[in-house]
Amino acid sequence: MAKEKVLVVDDEADILELVKYNLEKEGYRVKCASSGEQALSRAAEDPPDLIVLDLMLPGMDGLDVCRKLKSDLRTATVPIVMLTAKSEDADIVTGLELGADDYVTKPFSPRVLAARVKAALRRKAGGEESESEEIIRSHEITVDPGRHEVRVKEQPIALTATEFAILRFLALRPGRVYSRGQIIAAVRGDDYSVTDRAVDVTIVGLRKKLGEAGRLIETVRGVGYRFME
Repeated sequence: MAKEKVLVVDDEADILELVKYNLEKEGYRVKCASSGEQALSRAAEDPPDLIVLDLMLPGMDGLDVCRKLKSDLRTATVPIVMLTAKSEDADIVTGLELGADDYVTKPFSPRVLAARVKAALRRKAGGEESESEEIIRSHEITVDPGRHEVRVKEQPIALTATEFAILRFLALRPGRVYSRGQIIAAVRGDDYSVTDRAVDVTIVGLRKKLGEAGRLIETVRGVGYRFME
């Protein structure tokens, strides 16, 4: 049984209870928060392994909460699965750009949410891919799947689970060009519905975090992306 800690954030008591009940059935240890402020406080006191975060919160909304979580070193690498009543690409892209790792739109199936939580935790642990766990060293970047760690010139870089997965996928195959669809399929699964625009936004964020080393992720116009040989 799973033992990971999950923090669920939603202002609707019935949804909190529904999500809590179904995640606890899967073996997760679940804590709840009904506001953004409460979520930040609980996450800082006892960082969870994953956060399920509603975007439509009163007061401090979910996007603000996500932004603050990702700027705090204590919670920067905690995967976030967004809950949203909106399905427009712009809302999904905004959340992913801020560092969220996945999303589920309301109304949702508790089983689907539980599956997304499990997949996000597996990605964080580096267990979703069957490829070697050996450390990747290319140019000034070091990617350590076992530690889920990235360093640029020996300086640690905090990445989201999705950013880490994309960097690892490209760095394992330097020089080879991959389309946005291939990148989505590799890091999320063939049936995942993230848009091409979301991939572009994640790449932009990844390059920014890598600083000068961001140049190693090259755009191949009309095709996709590749890691420099």
